[in-house]
Parts: sequence; structure tokens; C-alpha cells
Amino acid sequence: MCGIVGISAASPINQVLYDALTVLQHRGQDAAGMMTCHEGRFHLRKDNGLVRDVFHTRHMKVLQGNIGIGHVRYPTAGSSSSAEAQPFFVNSPYGIALAHNGNLTNAEAIKNDMYRTQLRHINTSSDSEILLNVLAHELYAQKQLEPRPEHFFNAVSNVFVRCQGGYAVVAVINGHGLLGFRDPNGIRPLMYGKRVTDEGTEYMIASESVALTALGFEPVRDLHPGEAILIGEDGRLHSQICTSRGKLTPCIFEYVYFARPDSIMDGVSVYQSRLRMGQKLAEKIQKEWADHDIDVIMPIPDSSRPAAMEMAQCLGLTYREGFVKNRYIGRTFIMPGQTERKKSVKQKLNAIAEEFRGKNVMLVDDSIVRGTTCSQIIEMAREAGANKVYFSSAAPEVRHPNVYGIDMPVASELIAHGRTVAEIAELIGADRLVYQSLEDLVDAVKADNPDIVEFDCSVFDGKYLTGHVDEVYLNQLAMKRSDDAKIDREKDDSVIDMYNQSA
Repeated sequence: MCGIVGISAASPINQVLYDALTVLQHRGQDAAGMMTCHEGRFHLRKDNGLVRDVFHTRHMKVLQGNIGIGHVRYPTAGSSSSAEAQPFFVNSPYGIALAHNGNLTNAEAIKNDMYRTQLRHINTSSDSEILLNVLAHELYAQKQLEPRPEHFFNAVSNVFVRCQGGYAVVAVINGHGLLGFRDPNGIRPLMYGKRVTDEGTEYMIASESVALTALGFEPVRDLHPGEAILIGEDGRLHSQICTSRGKLTPCIFEYVYFARPDSIMDGVSVYQSRLRMGQKLAEKIQKEWADHDIDVIMPIPDSSRPAAMEMAQCLGLTYREGFVKNRYIGRTFIMPGQTERKKSVKQKLNAIAEEFRGKNVMLVDDSIVRGTTCSQIIEMAREAGANKVYFSSAAPEVRHPNVYGIDMPVASELIAHGRTVAEIAELIGADRLVYQSLEDLVDAVKADNPDIVEFDCSVFDGKYLTGHVDEVYLNQLAMKRSDDAKIDREKDDSVIDMYNQSA
């Protein structure tokens, strides 16, 4: 999962890009990058680390221009080397810089085809570089020295034909403007907004609405599935649906976990959807466990707070904050190895013993993936003096890997894969475990926008919306995503980075 932003303005945008990336930092903490365009030249800064650590005054002075793109990244199947940080760029045609959120499910096939038919070499393991080269080839195929908007849209149409998966893209085309487009299924989020200044109208394209509103841009709308927008050098905005097979099926896990609660995505308030998840959990407990003996409800900070609060409200129970979070530890979900992940949980959370002692506690989390984190949290609650520890998940059982840009591990590393709820409860050490049903989760999210008739729920139901997702593909993905593979890759990348720094 990554965060992307593109800005076309009437004044320098380096500070605005920086601020937007800090707002989107929750979407990726592995690397950050910005590229601006000024007087026909690209200016780039990218590296591993948080936004605040990657960009310093000396870098910001170089990032000149009124148009540019930014990216925050965490790796999925790719490398975590700084060489994989985005944006990427190519010189021909025109000069194109691109940043991307998502994953191509036919990346290897495209890569092989590009080399055989177009003699294009892909230098990294990132499918963002593949997307960039596909876009570059399709723009070159338009054979236009002075392309018009329709030529860019024709190129994007051909990108949609060739590239399968879930993806959202922002790109700067030197001398021609800012381009953004969203995959035909609308799996990954992308929206745009504008603000009017004394110098003129300025536009931002971003992964989440909060990046717009935090910087004074008025959200206009989400991009439609298969839509592209172009903000030209003259400041005019053009848009077009570039495929006949567009269908809105957004990733439901965005609402469960990834998106900031103050974002609105595809007409759905993330915060309100999480409140409704808590309401649905409460209704399930009332129906299936009416004689419960829960004394207090506590969230696992931070994303489960709205669900826990609403759950307590609906059940008429006390809500308490039982864990204090260390704000300087990153998300354990995105760490490369299981050993590092286990170590981090203890550093990340600390229990307030007074809130646990002698009580039957219901802990609420947004989801359970590997089960490592929740088992340690349950252990911490018992050590703090809890009488009984129950656990509930605002999402259903995660039984399948994600192939559209979320680093869900291989099936064998998912605690719910091949296990019953009772078996999972025993493994994590809970006295009782309550999962949200998939039907209730869908209802909780779509309540704000009933026009969304389907979501990408593949991590829960194993139904993949695009092609090229079969057992062969999943097995190949498993070889790249397993914890052992990540640890080996981290070792290789550290050697590469040391060499690059010394060169």
C-alpha cells in the first residue's frame, strides 16, 4: 500500500507536496520521494525513510517548479531498497515521471513482452517501473510532437488493455501537464480537488481526501473506474473514461484499516463506516451471546477506536483506553520479518494495569492477519490483571492473500487460513473470539453510498476481480512474500544500499 499525490499550481509546489506526503504517511513508511518539473527539467529526491527524514532544506531548494508528484511507499512483493523508491522517470517520449499505488497481477508477462517486442529493459523489481514503461510506449505510439488531450487518453486506454490489477497513478509529462488515472475496477483510491488563488486555479490529485482538505483544496470527486484526468500546462482540466469495462469495486480493506478516519473515499466516510462496524459487532453479540459477562470494552489503538466506542455505546458498556501507544514505532503489519514484528509489539503498546485488574475485558481490533500481534496483546492484558480476555475483529477472517497492493502474507502465514474460529481463539489465547461477518462489513461500508454494489473482498472470500490470479500466480507470489523471502531480500538490499552510499 502506498500514498500518491500530484499537484499542478501557479506557484512553487515543493512545500505543498511535502505537506501532502506527511498527511499520507500512514499509507507507507518505507520510503518517500518527490519529483518536480521546472523549465523543462525534472528534479528528484527520494530515499528510504519517513517524509521528515528524507527531505531537508537542501533538497527542497532543488525541487523547483509549479508541477510535481510525490509518493510514500511500503514494499509488497518488491524490494525495500532505496533503488525501488518512487517516483520513476523515463526520458522518452517527452520525459515522464510516474508514481503508483497498487499492484499489477500480470507484471511478469508485461515485462517479458516489453523486452521481446519493444526492447525495453526493466531495472527494478517494482511494477511501477513496468507501468511507467507501458505508458511511455503507448504515448510514443501516438506519434505526436504536440499531443492533444485525446492522445493522452488513447494511451491510457491502451494501458488499461495491457495492465491488469489494482492501481492508481499520477504522472508528470514534461511540457504537457499532470496526468492521473485509476484502474478499470476502481480498486485503489484516487480523487482530485482544486483551490482558487490570486494566481489562478490549482489542482491536486491524491489517494485520500484528507490530503486535499488539510491543504486547503476543495475535494471535487473521486476518479471513476477507468477514468483519466489531465491538467494541461495552461491549467485547464480534461477528463475521459478510457475503458468500456469500468466497474466500481473499491478495496474494502481501505475502510477497515488503511485509510485515515477523516477521509471520504468513493462517497463513504471512513470514520462513519468504522462506527457502523462497531454497531454490527454489538448486534452480533446481542444475538449470539446475550448473556455475556463483559465488563469493559477497549480498542487496540488506533484504527479500531471508532468501532470499539460504538460497540460499547450499543451494548451499554464502559469504554476504556487500556493501552498507551508509542507514537514513534511504525505499523507492525508492514514489517518484513516475524521476529522483528514480535519484538515491535512490546515496544509499541503498554498496558494500564488499573484498567484491566479483575475485569472481563473485550478487546477490539480492526482485523486479525497473522495473529502474532493480538496474541501478544492478550498476553499483556492477562499480565496486567484481566480476569477474562475476549477479542473481537471489526473485519471477517482474513483467509487469502491480497494481490492488489496490500502486503497480506502468504496463505500459510494467515492465522485464519484453514482454521475454525474456535481454533483461532485457542491459538491467540482468547477466552472468546468474535469476528464480523462479511455481509455486515459490506453493509457497514456501503451505507453512505448504496451505489457501490460490490467491493474487492478477496482477502476474506478469495474472489479476485481481475484475470491472471490462479494457483500458479499465488504460488509465485508466496515465494516473494513469505517472511523468509523478505528477510533474505532485506539482507541483499542492505548490501546494495551500502554500496550505493559508498560509490
